[in-house]
Amino acid sequence: MSKTLVAYFSASGTTARIAKELAQAAGADIYEIRPAVPYTKADLNWMDKKSRSSVEMNDKSSRPALADKDANITAYDTILLGFPIWWYVAPTIINSFLESYDFSGKKIVLFATSGGSGFGKAAAGLKPSVAADTVITEGKLLNGHQSAASLDAWVRTIL
Repeated sequence: MSKTLVAYFSASGTTARIAKELAQAAGADIYEIRPAVPYTKADLNWMDKKSRSSVEMNDKSSRPALADKDANITAYDTILLGFPIWWYVAPTIINSFLESYDFSGKKIVLFATSGGSGFGKAAAGLKPSVAADTVITEGKLLNGHQSAASLDAWVRTIL
């Protein structure tokens, strides 16, 4: 089995919970992608067109600053990359993360949490942020409670 990292961004804790369960199922290391300026509840109000998340998501060139850039990506072959779905795509902080490291030759498998939408164009929106030889695949929506057995079964299909 290849060396695996679960890297995730979580705005409300939902994706963090799933990421920890997934890391355990995969026997993987875990890394939290954190913004330099944490999101507040007001920042995440998608009903407000002036909220931070709305402004970021409406600007495809937005790259929120990261709190750190100390993920040892070179040590991993496969990265399970998790995030909440925002406006049918990955939050732009995921692009910030991808553009901060060299993912050449790596396999990135996406997982996400969502209040109702699917992956949409998340994989396509992330591909320009990595090297041409990086493989990004749409993995799975992991909403609600995930049993250890179902996570183990999914991990066996992707690793």
